[in-house]
Amino acid sequence: MKTRSQTAPKPLKTVAMAPRPSSPKRKPRPKPAGKGDPRAPKKPPTAFFYFMEDFRKVYKQEKPSVKSMQEIGKACGEKWNTMAFEEKVKYYDIATEKRAEFEKAMIEYNKKKESGEMSEGSDYD
Repeated sequence: MKTRSQTAPKPLKTVAMAPRPSSPKRKPRPKPAGKGDPRAPKKPPTAFFYFMEDFRKVYKQEKPSVKSMQEIGKACGEKWNTMAFEEKVKYYDIATEKRAEFEKAMIEYNKKKESGEMSEGSDYD
């Protein structure tokens, strides 16, 4: 008498199924691009991030027992959402200034890139 492992497996009966209709809600995610050029200027933070820097300092002084970044982040977000626009202007001004500097740096970077100054053996490492 042969055991189950010694006998040849029986072929499975397969049934062809209709292809699934594609969902209109789902879109294929774009594949992430490469790392890019490490010499390219970095984008500046938004106004919220400049606010968060200041808020963290004050919050840590007021509540030194809170160590969780999650709690600090939540408190920061709530504060930002309840602030009046006049209070936020200071941070928007900083962000706008940094953005202008970034755009100038990108123009310079693109000029150097197009003219071929940024070849592999250049001093821009």
